[in-house]
Amino acid sequence: MNSSLKVVSGGATLAVEIVGSGPAVVFLHANVCDKRMWRPQLDAVGAHCRAIAYDRRGFGGTASAAEDYSAVADLVAVLDATAGAAPAILVGCSQGANIALGASLMHPSRVRGLVLIAPTVAGAPEAVYSSDLAEMVAQQKQAEVAGDLDRLNDIKARLFLDGPLAPEGRVEGDARRLFLDMNAIALRAAPGGANRDNWPIFSRLDEIAAPSLVIWGTLDFPHIQERGRAVAAMLPDAQGRELPGTAHLPSLEQPEAVTGWILDLVRRCP
Repeated sequence: MNSSLKVVSGGATLAVEIVGSGPAVVFLHANVCDKRMWRPQLDAVGAHCRAIAYDRRGFGGTASAAEDYSAVADLVAVLDATAGAAPAILVGCSQGANIALGASLMHPSRVRGLVLIAPTVAGAPEAVYSSDLAEMVAQQKQAEVAGDLDRLNDIKARLFLDGPLAPEGRVEGDARRLFLDMNAIALRAAPGGANRDNWPIFSRLDEIAAPSLVIWGTLDFPHIQERGRAVAAMLPDAQGRELPGTAHLPSLEQPEAVTGWILDLVRRCP
C-alpha cells in the first residue's frame, strides 16, 4: 500500500509518504535533501513494515508559516497521524538523526529503535578542520554571503555527496541530479522561523535505551566520522558501521547496504 497525506503541525502542512503496512519505520532526511533521499529504503522496508517519510519545514512539498517551531513536535504529529500510539523505529541522516535523538529523549515511549546516519548531535564538540577542508568550508560561506545559490548548490554537492575527502564529481548520474534538485528547493525556500529544540543531546546519549545502529562513510568530514564513532560508543545499546567509499549520504550511494542494515535493526528491536 502506497499513499500520501498532509499532516498539520502548528503552521506547517507536512508532506508525508507511506509505503506498506505493519510496524512503523519513520525516515528523517538530511538538511541538503528531502524525503526523496529515502526512495530505495521506503520501497524495500515497506515490503516488511509501514515505511514513512516526510518533508520537514523548508523542504520538498511541505508548506509552512514563518513561525518558531519544534522539529520534534512535527515528528510527533507525523507519528500520531501514521502510527498512532505504537512506538516507531526512527531512521535519521545528519540533522534528521539529531531530531530522532531529541525525540528519543523527549518521548522515549514513542521510539523502539534508532538508525543514525552521519549524525548531527546538538552539544557535540565543534568541528576542527584541516587547512584544505577549511578552504572548502570558506568557499561555501562566500557563496552564501553572495547569494549565489547555484554555486552554493554545487559546493554542497561537492562536500556532502562527493565527500570532502574525494574528488569533485565522484558521484554522477541520477544521484547527483536528485541531490541538486532536492537541495535547490531547500536553498530557495522562503525564510521560516527558528527551531526551538535546543538542548545538549550529546551529554545525554547514555539516557537513550533504544537499540541503535550508527553509520558513517569514510569519505565524509573527519569530524563527522569521529562523531559517529563516539555516538556508537556512548549509546547504551548501539552498533557502529563504517561504510567504505561513501560520504555523507550513503542512502543515495549504497542503497542496498543501508537498506540491509536498517532491516537488521528492525529484526533486532523487540
